[in-house]
Amino acid sequence: MASIKPFLMFQGNAEEALNYYASLLDEAKIVSLSRYGPHESGEEGNVMQAVLSLQGQEFICMDSNVKHEFTFTPSFSLFVNCESDQEIEYLYNHLSEGGKKLMALKDYGFSKGFAWIQDKFNVSWQLNLPSD
Repeated sequence: MASIKPFLMFQGNAEEALNYYASLLDEAKIVSLSRYGPHESGEEGNVMQAVLSLQGQEFICMDSNVKHEFTFTPSFSLFVNCESDQEIEYLYNHLSEGGKKLMALKDYGFSKGFAWIQDKFNVSWQLNLPSD
């Protein structure tokens, strides 16, 4: 196998999500992005395929040209080990804005701080501040 990468399918807002994550997270960048052109199978200008790198982990992303009855499930989440109180609070505040707080940021006993949220794009994030 050449590689295995997570795949995130959006419904017309992939580029907005990618730019949001790249602006919010350290060592995040959009590696490549191609858009649907005229007379292609997707809506012109939407993301045909993109690669997002989050701390070296690449994700394949796209805007689906088919409308689905489903979106992301919290069962699949991005797990982030934070390095400080400030970092976890920053990510918690920004990623939960416009989304859902599945588990509020607090000490659950297994770490100094933990939160599980679904952001405004319905991508699920687990934020963890490990105990020393």
